[in-house]
Amino acid sequence: MKLDLILRDADIITLDPERHRAHSVGVLHGRIVGFDEELDGCTAARNIRLDGATVVPGFIDAHCHTTWWGLGLDAVDLSKARGLEELYGLLEAEVRRLDALPGGAPDIWVNGTGFNHKHHGGAFPDIRRLDAITGDRPLYLRHTSGHSSITNTATLRLAGALEPGFENPVGGAVVRDAAGNPTGLVEESAQALIQNLLLPYPVERIVDALDAATTRYAAEGITSFTEAGIGGGWIGHSPVEVQAYLAAKRAGKLHARAQLMPALDALRPLEANACDMHGTGSGRGLDLGAVAGFGDEWVSLGPIKVFMDGSLLGATAAVTEDYCGHQHNTGYLLDTPEAYRERIDAAYRAGWPIALHAIGDAAIDLAIEIITSCQDRYGHNALPNRIEHFGIARPDQVAAVAAAGICVTPQASFIGPLGDQFAALMGPDREGWLYRGRSLVDSGVRPAGSSDLPVADNNVRRALQSSVDRRTEGGRLLGGAAEGLTPEEAL
Repeated sequence: MKLDLILRDADIITLDPERHRAHSVGVLHGRIVGFDEELDGCTAARNIRLDGATVVPGFIDAHCHTTWWGLGLDAVDLSKARGLEELYGLLEAEVRRLDALPGGAPDIWVNGTGFNHKHHGGAFPDIRRLDAITGDRPLYLRHTSGHSSITNTATLRLAGALEPGFENPVGGAVVRDAAGNPTGLVEESAQALIQNLLLPYPVERIVDALDAATTRYAAEGITSFTEAGIGGGWIGHSPVEVQAYLAAKRAGKLHARAQLMPALDALRPLEANACDMHGTGSGRGLDLGAVAGFGDEWVSLGPIKVFMDGSLLGATAAVTEDYCGHQHNTGYLLDTPEAYRERIDAAYRAGWPIALHAIGDAAIDLAIEIITSCQDRYGHNALPNRIEHFGIARPDQVAAVAAAGICVTPQASFIGPLGDQFAALMGPDREGWLYRGRSLVDSGVRPAGSSDLPVADNNVRRALQSSVDRRTEGGRLLGGAAEGLTPEEAL
């Protein structure tokens, strides 16, 4: 039999309990077909001898934002700026570049990505300085957490935030100073006011973003990923976002397999036969009843993505006790518990497994309640129910998700670059609850590794190291060394 590829003289970690290690592996049509003696008599179009190098299966990033990251590759990279003057300099250079375009390109925004206030002594840019740099050109800078943005007056004017009687949307805020003037900081769901000025992105542009992003995925060894929110809310890029993935696949521009989580806001009310949807005849879903699992091995639908709270970096994740240094601030839910219960129940009974973004322990309480209630009433859907991030998890919550069979997707990739900020916000009494590792595995919880790109980068090897050593950039062992996994557990 002639295969496409045989790798020989390798140390292959198969992760298969039946055959833990191998030295040769054969590949045909993108699939592994055998190891070692199973390849006897086989030839291959390509034979590669690896001289003992280690080979592992392709990595799966279980929670990332590929289109967001791909689109941001053309934006001003703010992650390297150290100090606000350096950041202002980057923006001034971008304005000069745009001004030099034919006609001055006044409709082109100044876009930046990767801002983290920790690199600026905890400070945010001054809107007066931003206005002086940009004039009437709109500006939109994404915080690395994705849960806040920085804007100028021109952008806020376009968004309607300067109109008399403007009110913040539920689950978000256009932040103002003591005099009631906007600071330029826009939090959580209020970011939709800005995004709506840019949406929908053309399918062609999303395809190009996917091409650029997944080319880099392949270079990191990432062969599959879950896109954590498409089609609606502030996380979506187009109401026809699935078309972009299919177009990228057809054009050979999708270089890793994609599971897509529709945002809860992308669903609409459905009416069916009275005996359907667990005897209710109604629910929330996509037209024609497409649910998780629909698609093929390259593009398929996953669970519904629901944002329940904010971010830890922005101190907007919903916690049960104040953030350290933020008296009377326990973050907030992005909608009412009643609204979450009603809308998620409607999606679940229509056949959708659910993936609930819950970072703070107060949000995790509600997520556990909703998932267990749905499971008790309707059983399990096609895929496991998940809690995304599970960032600040009390011991009783670890036990609860284990008992309910709920999967979690923590991000070890946060530990290095963000762990010191997390620890400062939580204090010593809660530090051990942060982005757990060993306590999850030992309790029988099934965690899935992920990057949450572009909140953190998708350097898988660095994330594996953080899963093992738990060391922050400042040298802290986040939660203590006891939370570390073995290298193979991390893999």
